[in-house]
Amino acid sequence: MFNVCPKCGIYDVKKEIESSGYARCPHCDHKQAFKQLPLYVITGASGSGKTMACLELSSRTSDFVFIEADIFWGPHFDKPDEDYKGFRDHCLRVAKNINQSGHPAVLCGTATPDGYEDSPERRYFAHSHYLALVSDDRALEKRLIERPNWRNSSDRQFISGMLDFNNWIKINANKTNPPMTLLDNTDSTIQQTADQIIDWLRSKTWA
Repeated sequence: MFNVCPKCGIYDVKKEIESSGYARCPHCDHKQAFKQLPLYVITGASGSGKTMACLELSSRTSDFVFIEADIFWGPHFDKPDEDYKGFRDHCLRVAKNINQSGHPAVLCGTATPDGYEDSPERRYFAHSHYLALVSDDRALEKRLIERPNWRNSSDRQFISGMLDFNNWIKINANKTNPPMTLLDNTDSTIQQTADQIIDWLRSKTWA
């Protein structure tokens, strides 16, 4: 766990981050070197294709580590009154530790930039880049309805919420901080979507 100081053994996320690539322990002043790589997030409403794209991408390139954020979810994170802060912190904590391998982590899951940018874990990343998968209402609704029953995605209220979020992203993508890049995959195959995501990832400058 990178948050544990190797000198004094105290766990603390709020280390002082130095531009030279060191994290200074606030308890014993120990300086620990770390790789401050970018943060990549692929977001979108349920049914936008995040999970399938993540699976496809993992077989395409080893330059990045693709993480389906839903694998971290548990009842202890279900705290809407806290805007799911604990869940977002946990996702970034895992991504930060993966980045120490030198292969940037890519988080795939429903989120908006403010959910990650306000986390104390965000300071350990050089830059952050957000790509939002979107589609037209017809395509998104069809995908949700055709999902297996165990996904519980055909409920009308759930579909309505996802359509609203999908359209919110389209309207507000250039207003978030940082802005989200939109990728409309209404008529794209999973393979085509993966190709476009890889192009987007490689267009960013690594720190």
